[in-house]
Amino acid sequence: MNTENRIETKKKFSLKAYFAEYTLYEKIWLLSISLLAIVMAFIFPEDDVNGTSGIVITILYLFDVLLGNFCELLFSKQRKNAFLLYNVVELIEITTLILLRARFASMATAIFYWIPAHTMGYFRWRKHKDKRDEKKTVIRRLKPWQTVLIMVLTVVWTFGFGYLLAKYSPETDFYSSDTVMRVVAYLDASLSIMSIIDGILVMVRSNESWWTWYIYVVVETIVNIISGQWILLVYKLGYFTNTTYGIIRWSKYIKENEALGDEMSV
Repeated sequence: MNTENRIETKKKFSLKAYFAEYTLYEKIWLLSISLLAIVMAFIFPEDDVNGTSGIVITILYLFDVLLGNFCELLFSKQRKNAFLLYNVVELIEITTLILLRARFASMATAIFYWIPAHTMGYFRWRKHKDKRDEKKTVIRRLKPWQTVLIMVLTVVWTFGFGYLLAKYSPETDFYSSDTVMRVVAYLDASLSIMSIIDGILVMVRSNESWWTWYIYVVVETIVNIISGQWILLVYKLGYFTNTTYGIIRWSKYIKENEALGDEMSV
C-alpha cells in the first residue's frame, strides 16, 4: 500500500472511531438537521440586503446552522471542545450582522463577551473532568436565590438597554418598518443579556443553562420570524430538540452523582 492510500485509510478510520461514541439518536439528529438546513437554503434563499448578495447571506446562515447545531450536541455530551468550535460560529454570525446592519446588541455581545467567554470556558471545563469519564465535565446546579437574581437582571436590562437600542440604532432596509425595528430592538436587548447569563452558566457548568437557553431560543425564533430569516428556523428546531436532550442528559448525570454522594451545587 502506498503512502497516499495509508493516509486516506487512517483518515477514514479516525472519523469512524470518533463517531463510534455517538448514539444512534445523536447521529440521526445531526444528519436530519443538517439535511433540512441544506434543503431550506435552496427553498428559501435570502434577498439582497444593503448591497450584499442574498447568496452570500444564505451561505453564511447555512454554515451558522450546521456548525452551531454540532456545537449544541457537543455541549449536551459535556464535551469541552464545543467552546472552541463555537468561536467559529460567533465569527460567522458577527460577519452576517455587519452585512445586515442589524441586531447590534447581539453583535457586541458576541465580540466582547462570547468569544472570550468560550475561550475561558474551554479551559475551565478542562479543570473539572469527571472522575469516571474524563471526556465529560462535572455538572452543577444553581441555588434558588441565584435564579431569582438572574430573572430580575434580565427584566431590567431588557427594558433599559432596549430603549437605547430602539432610539439610537442606525437605519437599515432589513426591516419592513420603524415599528418592527423598535420591537426587534427590545427583543435583541433581552437576547443579549440572556446570552451573557447563559454563557456564565455554561462556564460554571450549571444545569440551569439549558433552561435559560430554552427561553433564549423562543425569543430568537420570534425575531427570526419577524425578520423573515426562514433558514435560521432550522437552527431553532435544532436548538429546541437538542436543549431537551441536553436537559435530560445533564439532569440524569446530576441524579446519578448525587446518589453517589457528590456535591452538585454551584
